[in-house]
Amino acid sequence: MSNHTPVMLAEVLASLAPRDGGTYLDATFGGGGYTDAILQAAACTVWAIDRDPDAIARGAELAASYPGRLHLLHGAFGDMTALLGEHGVSALDGIVFDLGVSSFQLDQPERGFSFRHDGPLDMRMARTGPTAADLVNRLPEAELADTLYEFAEERASRRIAKAIVAARAIEPITTTGRLAEVIRSVLPPDRSGHHPATRSFQALRIRVNDELGQITTALDQAASLLAPGGRLVVVSFHSLEDRLVKRFMIEATGRTPGPSRYDPAGLLARQDTDFRLLTSRAAKPGDAETGANPRARSARLRAMQRIGGP
Repeated sequence: MSNHTPVMLAEVLASLAPRDGGTYLDATFGGGGYTDAILQAAACTVWAIDRDPDAIARGAELAASYPGRLHLLHGAFGDMTALLGEHGVSALDGIVFDLGVSSFQLDQPERGFSFRHDGPLDMRMARTGPTAADLVNRLPEAELADTLYEFAEERASRRIAKAIVAARAIEPITTTGRLAEVIRSVLPPDRSGHHPATRSFQALRIRVNDELGQITTALDQAASLLAPGGRLVVVSFHSLEDRLVKRFMIEATGRTPGPSRYDPAGLLARQDTDFRLLTSRAAKPGDAETGANPRARSARLRAMQRIGGP
């Protein structure tokens, strides 16, 4: 059994509504918390994807606890259709995403995701490809600034990029601690109590792992894989993620605003939709959960369902 309690677990289960005989996908396996809860909630089958080989290795014990019911797939969730197709799976009764970085990755200094512990400036979820250190030490100043602004809405992006370029000219920036020090040297303390490097680390992580591109691709695939009555549940942790999810679900469920009465497009019949929203607005974690787990504070849950079926 998993000893990892994921964010908004009760809300995820209520939205997903696992049923006996169903087939579900945990697109972001991580510590296996959602997967374990789904398998306990119903006599169902779960396929679980993670591109972090460490997560797949950790999941072996959980899979052994549910013989024939849990199947682990190593890969990116943006490739879910192909990954599942290799095993003959083309329809699902539910899919859950827990976006962003996992607590396991944050808590391992050697993975380089967090400035709370000094470690190599890595941030690669799949352990392949360019690292955050590669970006920090090679990107031109303007591109580095654009990255910090585009992927974290960091208002001081130009100031930070300038400081990074100056620091790397003296010595390459290869650790999380050094990068955090460089950023702290040019930014005043945040009134909210957040570390000045929080947004910059987020931006680098998102770019290293192409997280927004993966989300866009995965949402399209997830919708096409849902069987009638199937449900899609997404938990996001920052506005860039939530914005993508909100826009996707609004469009998929036909909730986009109608054209002006002066627009000729208003004469066209609106197309029927195959989906309905289960959350009229993003659900948030309760006070008890955020008090016990501060990381849950920014979590937002959105869900939709394919029309028809049980």
